[in-house]
Amino acid sequence: MKKEWFFDCYCGQQFAALMEDGKLAEFIAEKKQNGVLVGNIYKGKVTNILSGMNAAFINCGLARNCYLSMEEAYTDYTKYDGKMGSAPTLKNLKEGDEILVQIAKPPRGAKGAKVTTNLSFVGKRMIYLPNTDFLGISRKITDETVREELLERANKMREHAGEGYIVRTQAPFANHKQLKAEAAYLKKLHRLMQETAKTAAVGDLLYSDDDLPARVMRDSLGDEITAMRVGSEDLYKKLLKLVRLRGDIPERKLILHGGNRSMMREYGIFSLALEAAQPTVALENGGYLVIDHTEALTVVDVNSGGCIGDKNLEDTVFKVNLLAAREIARQVRLRNIGGIIVVDFIDMVNEEHKAAVTEELERHLERDKAKCKVLPMSELCLTQFTRKRVGNELIEYLVKPCPYCAGNGHVTGDVFVLAGIRDDLLDCFAGGNRAAIVHLNEKIAHKILEEEVFTEELKTHWKDKRVYLVPHKTYRDDYFTVRGDNSSILTLPDNAKLLY
Repeated sequence: MKKEWFFDCYCGQQFAALMEDGKLAEFIAEKKQNGVLVGNIYKGKVTNILSGMNAAFINCGLARNCYLSMEEAYTDYTKYDGKMGSAPTLKNLKEGDEILVQIAKPPRGAKGAKVTTNLSFVGKRMIYLPNTDFLGISRKITDETVREELLERANKMREHAGEGYIVRTQAPFANHKQLKAEAAYLKKLHRLMQETAKTAAVGDLLYSDDDLPARVMRDSLGDEITAMRVGSEDLYKKLLKLVRLRGDIPERKLILHGGNRSMMREYGIFSLALEAAQPTVALENGGYLVIDHTEALTVVDVNSGGCIGDKNLEDTVFKVNLLAAREIARQVRLRNIGGIIVVDFIDMVNEEHKAAVTEELERHLERDKAKCKVLPMSELCLTQFTRKRVGNELIEYLVKPCPYCAGNGHVTGDVFVLAGIRDDLLDCFAGGNRAAIVHLNEKIAHKILEEEVFTEELKTHWKDKRVYLVPHKTYRDDYFTVRGDNSSILTLPDNAKLLY
């Protein structure tokens, strides 16, 4: 399989995309500063004890109070093989207490983030658990001799009762010295966090995980990667250092995108990502899926569409369902859909066909880093499966509530409008124009000016160009036009703003 990662950073955002055999498999976008909450450690304060639910609400300085289960149910160790010792308890917790908590699940809808007191510090090969008596190992490490040896090494690194380690998939590729050095580094991070906490105020961020490109490099990349394409020279230099530090990825696989055009547009990444915001997904044989999100779960409906087959109804339906199972596995991974997913496959009579469709879904879900559990297909050809929530769903980033239909629909998010303007401007100047005139929504124009969105481009690609913004109150947020002009004298409306 040809696997290519794409990294870029602009408009205050970071982007990472994975293409597998020409299809978009993963797309991640987050703010350059404070983009992801999961893994962050805060100094919090107990605001309310819910004795009936054995839980508490914690003020962490975020928009909404965080939810802490006294059962610590949001730290999932079930995906690792290992033994849990005595877990820390919070029976004596009371209102007003200050406590260190780590974000386990991000805010969703009107609900605040879910937090845990079982802190963890993630490295490339190991996860350090400073106050959790657990020694575990990744199930992807299957050699029993290697497993025993790694667990023994991890156990010897424990300095006191009550702390633990999780051995990650990359651990077998490191020697004992490297594992010991990483463990020492993770412990140092914990000690520094504790020192910071002593003088920190409630709501202060004490620790945050690596930024997006570094996390992908740490968790997702290996020898199987065909290429890593980077759209920014500064980001390329940063990733080159990480590649050299890792030592397991050839430098030749890291490729700086050349030319003056947008890498994400040239490879069709953004257009493919925006397709993931649409409810309907076409299948290669004429069938299609309809993906519907609700508060409780996600429903996927499989339809035969234009697929008429050439044998009999059962055989035709079976082929559509098989292809649908493969595409559903790709879509939940691409869209980062978490929680309960219910699939309404087209009705089949043959029990072997039902089992084969379920097996096909399970086989393709194995590519997903998030934990998935598939239940047998019911008599009504309904298949239920769960997927562990990891970050926000892609649709929450791609779109925003539509202001014209009372929030029942969506329009393109601001970041993708800005990315589209940037791409058109790059195309405009690459075509030989010296000036560009952008007609756009008034709020988007103010955002560009107030937040200095295109600062880097103005210093580099556009330093000898002129960009004029013409704001319009009547334009939709996602509508704009870009026109190039080489005239020495331009005729512009009075409200035009010179960006540079």
